[in-house]
Amino acid sequence: MNLSNKQKQFLKAKAHELKPIILLGGNGLTEGVMAEIDLALEHHELIKVKVPSIDREEKAAIMDAIVREAKAQKVQVIGHILVLYRAAKEKKLHIPKG
Repeated sequence: MNLSNKQKQFLKAKAHELKPIILLGGNGLTEGVMAEIDLALEHHELIKVKVPSIDREEKAAIMDAIVREAKAQKVQVIGHILVLYRAAKEKKLHIPKG
């Protein structure tokens, strides 16, 4: 499922008030962190992940890996914050149609 611009704008507005739920630490992207991201997405559908990294390319690679492994949609990236969306089995957000 690809998000339309209208849907991304809706999700960005919803994400504005959120605080990052997942903070990557010194160990980087581990199986435990991915499990937490998966749980958070199932529970909230829309989350923020903070990826502190000095190297831009490394940060982009980590963010791409998170999106791929979580089977989620990247809504936006602001600095070190990645906003992710994945529809849960029990929908919590009612996203407008394309």
